[in-house]
Amino acid sequence: MATGGTFLTYNKVLPGAYINFISKARALGSIADRGVMAMALKNNWGVENKIVTITNEDFQKNSLKILGYEYTSENLKPFREAFKNAKEIKYYRIGNGEKAKATIGNLNVVSKYSGDRGNNIKIKIASNVDDSKYTIYTYIDNTILDEVIANSIEELSENDFVTFSGTGTFEETAGTNLSGGTNGVVNNSEYSKFLSLIESENFNVLIYDGEDEQTKGLFESFTKRLRDDEGVKITTVLYNYKKADFEGIISVKNDRNLVYWVGGALAGAEINQSLTNKVYDGEYEFNAKYSNNELKEAINSGEFVFYYDVNNIRVLKDINTFVSFSSDKNSDFSNNQIIRVLDSTANDIARIFNDYYLGKMQNDDLGRDIFKSELINYFNQLQAIRAIDNFSAEDIAIKKGSKKGDVIVDLMIEPVASMDKLYMKCIIE
Repeated sequence: MATGGTFLTYNKVLPGAYINFISKARALGSIADRGVMAMALKNNWGVENKIVTITNEDFQKNSLKILGYEYTSENLKPFREAFKNAKEIKYYRIGNGEKAKATIGNLNVVSKYSGDRGNNIKIKIASNVDDSKYTIYTYIDNTILDEVIANSIEELSENDFVTFSGTGTFEETAGTNLSGGTNGVVNNSEYSKFLSLIESENFNVLIYDGEDEQTKGLFESFTKRLRDDEGVKITTVLYNYKKADFEGIISVKNDRNLVYWVGGALAGAEINQSLTNKVYDGEYEFNAKYSNNELKEAINSGEFVFYYDVNNIRVLKDINTFVSFSSDKNSDFSNNQIIRVLDSTANDIARIFNDYYLGKMQNDDLGRDIFKSELINYFNQLQAIRAIDNFSAEDIAIKKGSKKGDVIVDLMIEPVASMDKLYMKCIIE
């Protein structure tokens, strides 16, 4: 009887058809999406001790459930600022305190999360048309959060805002507020915990909205370690921290509250876009009227500054804090658009290699040629969107390293930056 199957070498004994189906070689990697910002924020409602991923759609539709306030609330202004440009926020709530509670007869009610926002929760219990049943309402401020009909306390289950416990029958109440909810004290250890959790997440930009110098230093060290030691190219936005002198740190000059908008804008900026001259469309009011000398000093000091331009407030220049230029690292490294190109290249190539080549592709001439083709395809994509210029396949050299599994790549790329100065000479006859 004839047999068949697949083969690795031509060593089959039995007659039959041995057929391998192989994908035609093609590039597997692509440019990753951007738009993810990470932040730890003091709040009085929400999930505690974990990173919560919030999309713009989640925020618009479910902010009351997730953050304890309606979308338009003043308390959620930082989120609205960030979501002007960010697509997603990795959020960590800091400042955990005590939960709010209430006892209504035999019924015990506890807020789902700690914080004084729980003190705004009210429980109303009213007899139902069916005399044996009661309607239990959960309110926050004047908004009905939940409404359930039950015969006894045992029938109640938790909702998105409170948990119930107890036994027996209900005691009617026109409205009983929970009380005792408190906000915890925010300290450096809270931010350390946040950073340890966020390290395993994928994000583009990290922000810290405070003014504590020790905490700023913590974020600076974290950023440098991830960028330089771990190869994870993130950017961090701080307020008034130009002393960092590092391409991964942005120092906002005008106002502390602007870190939310700047963080979202940097995260949302594509690698072929610059924030230079971008109009500020947020809600905060701040001083943006500086003299030309003050603006020059801000640029020379590596500060991300907004300026007033007739009817709008705009970003003066999309720069980071790096100012100690050298022959190895020139002023190009202070340009955030260029850094985005370099960072995306580093992150994307690492992802492509780890996903498709690490432990899967042989380190021989053919394997290295395939990987080189992958790199050529990637940089052609960058050139197609005008993120780099003058690229050719000859700009990449790949060879085997001193160890069997080592692959060494040398390449040259020319990132493109947006126009920001016009020098025009006009000869008049």
